[in-house]
Amino acid sequence: MSRTAIVTASDSGIGKASAVALARAGFDVGITWHEDEQGALGTAEEVRAAGRRAEVARLDLEQLPGAVDVVDELAEALGGELRAFVSNAGGGSGGPFLDLPYEEWRTRMRVNLDGAFLGMQRAARRMVAAGTGGRIVAVTSVHEHQPRVGAADYVAAKHGLGGLVKTAAVELGRHGITVNSVGPGEVATPLTGAEDVDPADEARPGVPLGRVGSADEMAAVVAFLCSDEASYVTGASFVADGGMTQMGPMAGSHLGSDDWRDG
Repeated sequence: MSRTAIVTASDSGIGKASAVALARAGFDVGITWHEDEQGALGTAEEVRAAGRRAEVARLDLEQLPGAVDVVDELAEALGGELRAFVSNAGGGSGGPFLDLPYEEWRTRMRVNLDGAFLGMQRAARRMVAAGTGGRIVAVTSVHEHQPRVGAADYVAAKHGLGGLVKTAAVELGRHGITVNSVGPGEVATPLTGAEDVDPADEARPGVPLGRVGSADEMAAVVAFLCSDEASYVTGASFVADGGMTQMGPMAGSHLGSDDWRDG
């Protein structure tokens, strides 16, 4: 029997790489996009080139809760049984804490936390009804664990998503559903303005591995967490950041000015 996965925001970057990685692992894949339909269609072509089925739908997280109906629509179009759900949609930051408008705060919560909650819940309900277990993976950020100046709304949402993952893992374990998160560091994707470059050429002296990451490297972690081999892993956060988050004390002790306070 074929396996079905849905990856949100899979028109580019980590989402696209994850969709292709899951196709290569034997999943049919539901693909969502918000603004880049052509990118989503390109992802679908790569999924099909890997010998798997693909379906594409638009997901607008500004239109909640109804927007997550696409989870059911994509699952049904691919045969009904959903085995893996990757919540990848999110991003953005409204600005410094003192200047952050409430409307921007709410937008970031809606896109990064509300949308993830509703999508994961809808996917979990299908998995529970099917009675065959499943995998849920949320793509968070290193900011699931660490703050960043000028990103209070984004950081708060990602911290919240990390807590949601842990709680869902505890509640859904009885149904054979694992729930984990992947926390990327800086990655060469459209979100960071650095797609189609060799990460090895993007030097980062403050990162132990000395470079940015690639979308494929993040997708490999996502694919592992959706695999049979990860059947005893749940409630975990896999930080994939080249060691960046380990550098707090080292970096802090070597800062030579207060410029960091302004982001």
